[in-house]
Amino acid sequence: MDYEAFLTEWHDESPTLLVHTSGSTGKPKPMLVEKRRMEASARITCRFLGLKAGDTALLCMPLDYIAGKMMVVRALTCGLQLLRVEPAGHPLSPSHCPSATRIDLAAMVPLQVYNSLQVPAERERLRAVRHLLIGGGAVDEAMQAALRDFPHAVWSTYGMTETLSHIALRRLNGPAASQWYTPFDGVQVSLASDGCLVIDAPAVHDGPLATNDMAELRADGSFRILGRKDNVICSGGVKIQAEEVERLLRPHLSIPYLITRVRDERLGQSVVLLMEQGSATEVQAVCRRVLPKYWQPRHILTIDRLPMTPTGKPARAEAERMAADKIAGGAHPHG
Repeated sequence: MDYEAFLTEWHDESPTLLVHTSGSTGKPKPMLVEKRRMEASARITCRFLGLKAGDTALLCMPLDYIAGKMMVVRALTCGLQLLRVEPAGHPLSPSHCPSATRIDLAAMVPLQVYNSLQVPAERERLRAVRHLLIGGGAVDEAMQAALRDFPHAVWSTYGMTETLSHIALRRLNGPAASQWYTPFDGVQVSLASDGCLVIDAPAVHDGPLATNDMAELRADGSFRILGRKDNVICSGGVKIQAEEVERLLRPHLSIPYLITRVRDERLGQSVVLLMEQGSATEVQAVCRRVLPKYWQPRHILTIDRLPMTPTGKPARAEAERMAADKIAGGAHPHG
């Protein structure tokens, strides 16, 4: 969707707008959301960050998804100046973004941040952003380390299409850096019996919203995400969170990889590590050194490209299919 088409849809008489989920766990799903709730979400974010009319917001994400749509809605609702650039892997390159413009708010996926950090001029541009929001995927330890000394606020966001983008933020840099998300005012969180987060955010969603995110809560209402319930691997009676395995390996593996699962006659399911390159023997040695015994990948498979969604998240369902197909095709357990 282009900008003019979105504005036309935003200003028409319908009280609702069509959006699509990101598709990280399957096919993207269409859903109708109320424009008044999108406006409420915009005001909550701007109030939390102290943004005011006249501040500049960078739109560098596609308008097909909620993150891009909400950046436009924040500008329209709160009087921000919208700086539009073509969605790209290097949104701060001189060919995309005028270097003289001050940016008070920018939202990017981790890949865009990673790319910007690799180019000195783009990195300086990134450092100058007053509030940098990173969403749509995990921020690994290496990226957190690269952002730690940034002079302005860098935030990891928590939210989903159903909550009209984020309902909680956590700082990635400065003295307030934390692994724990702080919910916005008016947002309450709890845990369901299965350990998944339940969100009560009446300004943006009608009724409690049960998520598939396994979480840990603290008494002050802050929370930490462990991974998705969908990504629990039940292997020999042990429940293994795929994202937790990835998190433990991250400081030790520089190659692109992700953890998935396949059916296993003896164990029920077994852990699979997919990678784009590298030595299976070396990766196996790292896994043996770093991971608990029952978390060890039973299969380490090399594929051409890790499956990702358009918003930069691991496409978990596709990864599972690829692993099953490769093993069915006779792939060696560690090759």
